[in-house]
Amino acid sequence: MKGFFRWFNQKTKMKRWMVLILIGILLCCYGMATVLTSKQIELVDLAKIIGIFVAGFVCVIIGIVSIQKRTLELLVADTDNRKKEKEGKVKSLIFNKKIYNQGPKVVAIGGGTGLNSVLKGLKNYTDNITALVTVSDYGEPKSQSREILNTLPLDDIKDSLVALAKNEEEMRNLLNYKFTRGNLQSLSFGDVYLSAMQGVYGDFAESVKQTESILNMTGKVLPVTLEEIKICAELEDGTVIESKDKIPEVVNEKTSRINRIYITPSNCKPAPGVLEAIREADAIIIGPGSLYTNIIPNLLVKGVSKAIKESKAFKIYISNLMTEPGQTDNYTLSDHIRAINEHAGKGVIEYCIYDTGEITPEFIRKYNMEGSELVEQDKSRAKVEGANLMQRNLSYIEDGFIRHNPDAIAASIIQLICDDLKFKDMQNDTQYMMLNEKLKDAKKSIKKEKKANKTKKTGKREKNLKQQSKFFKKYQDRIESIQEAELKLKQKEMKEKSKK
Repeated sequence: MKGFFRWFNQKTKMKRWMVLILIGILLCCYGMATVLTSKQIELVDLAKIIGIFVAGFVCVIIGIVSIQKRTLELLVADTDNRKKEKEGKVKSLIFNKKIYNQGPKVVAIGGGTGLNSVLKGLKNYTDNITALVTVSDYGEPKSQSREILNTLPLDDIKDSLVALAKNEEEMRNLLNYKFTRGNLQSLSFGDVYLSAMQGVYGDFAESVKQTESILNMTGKVLPVTLEEIKICAELEDGTVIESKDKIPEVVNEKTSRINRIYITPSNCKPAPGVLEAIREADAIIIGPGSLYTNIIPNLLVKGVSKAIKESKAFKIYISNLMTEPGQTDNYTLSDHIRAINEHAGKGVIEYCIYDTGEITPEFIRKYNMEGSELVEQDKSRAKVEGANLMQRNLSYIEDGFIRHNPDAIAASIIQLICDDLKFKDMQNDTQYMMLNEKLKDAKKSIKKEKKANKTKKTGKREKNLKQQSKFFKKYQDRIESIQEAELKLKQKEMKEKSKK
């Protein structure tokens, strides 16, 4: 009985359809009773009775169909172990069987914090994620762990493994753990683990792929190539830079923009499974991330850009929020898209999702002090580059930094897939119902979070500023930002003086 009454829980959203069926039955009964009890029925009365009966019958049908649809949604939600808070538990009502654990096939290309934001958001919608990551140390010196184990550069791969883990913090601590004694002293557990996996499976790409099941992750990570590549930059004045860490310094010194990026060896082959994942994808996500060191190098690997162009998947570019000093100074939205098109050819970007630009000026000022600025949204020029533009509120503040909101990115991508399924008249498909239900929850969650943050911020201000002037209340954030900027400027001047 306890399980039965759970059907009437507010979260199950069943009562409305039960009430609708009840209303339909009453209308049908009323129509039938009127016919049976009336001695004489006129044409007008007969039309009313027929109308009432039809309305009742339609209510019953809609109610029954909606209850069946909602039951399936509840079953999918209850058996999805990726969801932290399960709503509408129905284990006591329906047998516990996961009917759908493979959502849309999504390939995410890039590296760094941008790629990880995409992965964190998407893992709440689908198990079928493939992250394609560059294998390059960008010219930086090898770590002691890499030298001893003679491994490929694994930092971006390990970061992606963390992003796809169910418990990100524990996975990060585990993979980054360095042994402090014995023969393993100074070695990273992540490097040791991946080296051992390569020994077991005999192939680096396969060893990374198998990590999905061994570490119980959502999705898989693949190196875009098994060859260690070097990323080189050629500036407009002809200067060639062969180390990523020197690019900003040389660009600023020469005051010359990057003309092109190329990789060596130039004919490196994609790792096994990379091209297959692209061909089978429902959506291919490019970015966000460092344009010239995390995004474009992946597209330069032999066959990758061609496979993307030939794929029938949605090809989506997630625009950066801020420019990157020494790489994309003064770059607009269209400049980012044009750079990708020039290196990989037109056809790799079908949609471009960019931010509304509604970021608190105080935080933008902090980035301005470091040489970054908000990416200008020159929509008309971006459209000329062949991209369908989608403006979304993608940004949020995390630990004082402007970041892409994983939930907002994932919701934008999944909305495209849902709209396509709806266009194909697949509203009753299991995949559509699962994605659409999660999408509704995600949108509500994002709105609640923004409202809560706004309320919290406002409440804190009011508490701290009760005795302060109206002017100070209004411009407190700006004043604090200016003070912080001046302090940084003084510290910078002092460092320069001390060097002299």
